[in-house]
Amino acid sequence: MQKIIIKAANRCIYVIIAVLSASCTDALDQAPDGKLKMEEVWADPDMVEQMLNACYNSIPQKGYLYHFFDPMVVACSDDGWSSEDGQGEALGQMYRDNNSAEKHYIRDNPEAGGGDGDNNRYWDRYWTQIYLCSQFIENIDEAAVRSEEDRARFKAEAHLLRAFFYMELVKWFGKVPVLEHTMAFDADYSTLRRQPVYEVAQFIESDCDMAIKAPGIPWRITVSSDALRVTKALAHALKAKAFLFAASPLHNEGHAEYWEEAYLTAKTAVQELNAHDYELFTVCTSPSVFGDGKAAALHQLVCQSADYSASPRDKETIYQHKRGSVAVWHIGYIGCGMDQAFKCGTCPTQELIDAFETEDGVPVLDPARPYLDEKHLQPNYNAANTVYKQDAPYENRDPRLSITALYNGMEFLWNNGERIILNTVAGGAHAPRWVVDNRDYSRTGYYHKKMVTPGACGTAMIESSYWKFYRLGELLLDYAEAAAEAGHLPDAQAAANEVRARSGMPDLPGNLSQADLILRIRNERRVELAWEEQRYFDLRRWQSPGGDLSATCKYFTAMTITDNGGTLTYTRRSISDNPRGGWSNRDLLMPVPLNEVSRLESLSEQKWQNPGW
Repeated sequence: MQKIIIKAANRCIYVIIAVLSASCTDALDQAPDGKLKMEEVWADPDMVEQMLNACYNSIPQKGYLYHFFDPMVVACSDDGWSSEDGQGEALGQMYRDNNSAEKHYIRDNPEAGGGDGDNNRYWDRYWTQIYLCSQFIENIDEAAVRSEEDRARFKAEAHLLRAFFYMELVKWFGKVPVLEHTMAFDADYSTLRRQPVYEVAQFIESDCDMAIKAPGIPWRITVSSDALRVTKALAHALKAKAFLFAASPLHNEGHAEYWEEAYLTAKTAVQELNAHDYELFTVCTSPSVFGDGKAAALHQLVCQSADYSASPRDKETIYQHKRGSVAVWHIGYIGCGMDQAFKCGTCPTQELIDAFETEDGVPVLDPARPYLDEKHLQPNYNAANTVYKQDAPYENRDPRLSITALYNGMEFLWNNGERIILNTVAGGAHAPRWVVDNRDYSRTGYYHKKMVTPGACGTAMIESSYWKFYRLGELLLDYAEAAAEAGHLPDAQAAANEVRARSGMPDLPGNLSQADLILRIRNERRVELAWEEQRYFDLRRWQSPGGDLSATCKYFTAMTITDNGGTLTYTRRSISDNPRGGWSNRDLLMPVPLNEVSRLESLSEQKWQNPGW
């Protein structure tokens, strides 16, 4: 924050950008270089465009592009446990709860976001981007541009990018100050305060509306040279997400009535996207790769980048990154010392496997109380489920399970088409290992599959998908949740059922109470959006400010399988007898960096730190 204040008083700009592409047609790979007076920058149309490009800096890269190539946010939710759990690595520090306000191993991860330079901390880098966007908005009206159409589009893009970075701050830190303008070095900071998330959501809405109203902002990117540029569809998705967070218990400050506004915002977003040719990706167009199973279309969607076309194959993706792989087959897949594999990375927990219903649409465990004990060793089986078999637990399950996790008996492709049967039975080639920091083997009895293209192994490397920040399936579930919380149960069910139908799952029962429907929609989010970095934030925003994550994120289980003379026995076991870090009240929000807290509290005489830090 202090860096931003100092920059605001400086009449010269120093921007050092690594040129990532030699293409002069790609507007987002160019930036000013060297020492220039600001007057010179705004007087040059090329420099003006490069200033807009700078507003696109620090859009985070995710998936396996965290420290030591592990999906850190997934690995710190109840969906995953990483084989990178040794004391020395960032995830090992997270698991041992070695965080502080001065050093937090997610917030200060040196590789988080794909390495856009040294300024990689979430707080610093997102405030820097908000400053750049505000600076651009303040100067573009008088700047030199090639056309008035460019001026209008550039300004709207900066507003929408500012909204994007504000949403990222809210997800991690909760309440933040709303700064509509850049602040001079000698400004009065005594009234600066962290504003409620609802007020931040209103500000995000106003920025998004600028983009929605701007005629030059498209609904969809249709040419690859404009990859990563923002759209009206993103603006609607951002608005829906902002009010979803504002209405959630962690952030609503007792105002349950915010759910109605969240519902209306999400409903409008879904309607507008549907009216502009967005739809779920429901038909697999590469059955030779992804098969013809009921969840094949979803598997293809998450494994392949969205295409840029006026009539794209993928009409579901709203906003995706333009570089960096989501998953790397030899790091986040099978491991086990196999040829050309490096490690298995983060693997699904038994808790995630439990979340998948049977194919008749009935939960395996009681949605309200899935476990009878703190360590989850005593599953509370749902008496209404007559299909699930404890001695054959992977049969007759939601088709999305088979595209999310590799489990015992599954066939997978390796090394130019070699077909291998996964063997996680005790003593088997792929059986879990209980030795901390053995990177080759799963700690859980499962391996990651969802974002790995079948056959992308060995010498048959297939490029992984770019990260999808927003997609219509997620927006529909945002809408379903807000509708259920606001009491619009038919709308909630219809939205959730649309997502379920894509993978061949039956509709939710029509006689569910509001409380039961909310539980089912929350679980639907978990299984549909697994590995997409939603669960980490969902678990937190569903808690009250005085709550914690002890029920979901304190203890975790694995599945051990033993062969008793041809009969397999399935037994749950604790991954660790010790609690994994990250479950206490303070972990609901990220700490503001300690040095920033000291500066801001001295300037504003307000409390800036999140509870518990």
